[in-house]
Amino acid sequence: MSTPAVTVHPEQRIADAARVMERHGVERLPVVDEEDRLIGIATRRDLLRVFLRTDGEICRDVREEVVGRVLGLPASGVAVSVRDGMVTLRGTVRDPGDIPLALRHTYRVDGVIGVVNSLTVAADGARAAE
Repeated sequence: MSTPAVTVHPEQRIADAARVMERHGVERLPVVDEEDRLIGIATRRDLLRVFLRTDGEICRDVREEVVGRVLGLPASGVAVSVRDGMVTLRGTVRDPGDIPLALRHTYRVDGVIGVVNSLTVAADGARAAE
């Protein structure tokens, strides 16, 4: 083990944890909470498993979690397409603040490696995607 220990926090992105492993030449990373207490161990295998998700699984999660739960829109409200982990979002949202919210939450879905934003805001308070 290295001294001081190389650690990650649970809210860190998978890609960032993988970079830390590579940079420090370690195969396991202690996961610590905000008080630096050990709460788990992340291995290379754990990190790679995230990237082995199918585009269909990623698409389903973005539709359900981001479009449905976070934005509160019907599943058909925003078109979600995924190719090789790259997500494209197309459609109209209600509020300008919904766009960065959608992007941030989409990046957090396991397996997402990038997001293409083609979202627009409904004009004049029109009901978006309903």
